[in-house]
Amino acid sequence: MFFAIPFKTHAQCKNFAKKICRLELSPYIHDGNYNAAILTEGEDAELFKTFYAGQQYRIAVCGSETLTKIEFMVMDVDRKVLYSNAKNNFATTWDFKVENTQQLIILVKVPVTSPKDEELKSGCVAIMFGLKTD
Repeated sequence: MFFAIPFKTHAQCKNFAKKICRLELSPYIHDGNYNAAILTEGEDAELFKTFYAGQQYRIAVCGSETLTKIEFMVMDVDRKVLYSNAKNNFATTWDFKVENTQQLIILVKVPVTSPKDEELKSGCVAIMFGLKTD
């Protein structure tokens, strides 16, 4: 999903991720990847990422001002939910450590918050990853 968007839109969204979302990773070190896409209310996207044993990570998910809430879940490959920010007041970050190297799925959803008679809102949604160094 993240790679199936027009280049111009992707470039604007990537700049949003660099300028705004990256700040939420501090004091963790950004992994160098900018994962961002334009999403509309009611849409979701998944990202697969490998996390390495013994490392401490921060996931930061943020969206344009037009999107008031963004839900994200972290699941294992069997789709068992390990974390959901919906159960944590829609927190924008999650810090965690993995015991074993594994691939996890990060699912982002943009809930519909617009009234039924209004147009659905769209905006940039970015998923950023940071690594804690001691």
